[in-house]
This record gives sequence, C-alpha cells and structure tokens, in this order.
Amino acid sequence: MKNFCYEYERPAVTVDAVIFGFAEASLKVLLIKRGIEPFKDKWALPGGFIQMQETAEDGANRILKKETNLEGVFMEQLYTFSAVNRDPRERIISIAYFALVKQDDYQAQAGDDETSAEWFEINKLPSLVFDHEKILRTAMYRLKGKIRYQPIGFELLTDKFKLSQLQDLYEVILETSIDKRNFRRKILQMELLIDTEEKEKNVAHKAAKLYKFDKNKYDELSKKGFNFEI
Repeated sequence: MKNFCYEYERPAVTVDAVIFGFAEASLKVLLIKRGIEPFKDKWALPGGFIQMQETAEDGANRILKKETNLEGVFMEQLYTFSAVNRDPRERIISIAYFALVKQDDYQAQAGDDETSAEWFEINKLPSLVFDHEKILRTAMYRLKGKIRYQPIGFELLTDKFKLSQLQDLYEVILETSIDKRNFRRKILQMELLIDTEEKEKNVAHKAAKLYKFDKNKYDELSKKGFNFEI
C-alpha cells in the first residue's frame, strides 16, 4: 500500500478524566497536582496524551488505572473540548471521560508527572488549570441528568449500603432535598434492592438495614423496557 504524506498541521490529542467518588455524604472529585510545566504545582484533572497505538478509550482506561489502580469501573465518554487556545503548549484537543468509583476500594496515588493526588469535595474545589473547570461542569451536568433515569449512582456506593446513604447521594448530586418517605417507597417498589438481612454495626443509634443493588435483575428488566426514574 502506498504511503501518503499530508502537508498540513496536526493537533495533538489528549484524554482528561473526571473521576467521581462519594464518601461521608459528599460527592468528591479526584484531582492531581501537576509536577511539570505548564502550570506546575497547580491542580488539574487526571489526563495525558493518547499514545499512537491506542484508542481514546484505551488511553482513558490507562490513565484511570494509573491514577486509581482500578479497572472495570463505570466510565463513559463525555465530550470533546477543542477550543483553539485551550492549552498554552500547542494546538491540543481533549476527549474527556467521566468515571464513577467506590472510594473505599483504593487510595489515590500520584503518577509520574504529578506530585500528589487528592479527593476534593465538589463544592470545595481549588482553581483548576487549562479548561478543566469547564470539563468538570460538563461532567456534573451529565451526571445530574443521567442519575435520574439510570441507576449509575450505585457505582459510587459500597456494595452494602443504607437507604439513607442512597438518599444522601441523590440529594447531593441533584442539589435538592428529597422527601424521605416518598424516596424509600419509590426505590423499594422497583424491587431492585436485595435485603442482605444485615444491619450496620458499632453505632450509637438504632442500626439500619443494609441493602445491595441487584444489577442482574435490572439488566433483565431493562431488556423488557423497564423505566428507572427517580
């Protein structure tokens, strides 16, 4: 096959990842402190350049693995950010992803080009470099919309959880208070929760029941047109 050489400039392509976690009734996002220029010692979303022999999804998975040491978590392509001057180095296009992880599964760790990696509450964020604040806002908008009609919120909870934790999660993401009785009635009527017959331990108040999300049942119902809506 003949080799072709095109005489025009080519932009570089990166992936950036918005990694959400949930702990202590707070939605959090994982940020890294850059160890290199530009913006050395400033906070940013985890990201990096796509390698020549990988797809954007492969690159996002590689970065997620590097920053969290996790694989197989919920991750979805978010949007492509292509403002001409979004990066001071050169013409760089970023394909952004967002991921939902269970914070208890791992410890945040810095990669080769970072000095630290830390969780920040979504309403207590430091200033972010490049256009990462815009990327994060877009991810929040997507999460807020999607959690209403798809049970992705369970990706942020521990395998066993209280109903109050589930309600806290929805209230934090949707930024609104939810009636406790109506929420519990609606979520239990869906019959997607498994009663583990266990209760929380070592608490001063009345111990609450622990539940698990029945993903297999949800997948089966979805094929039949089941409508999950909160």
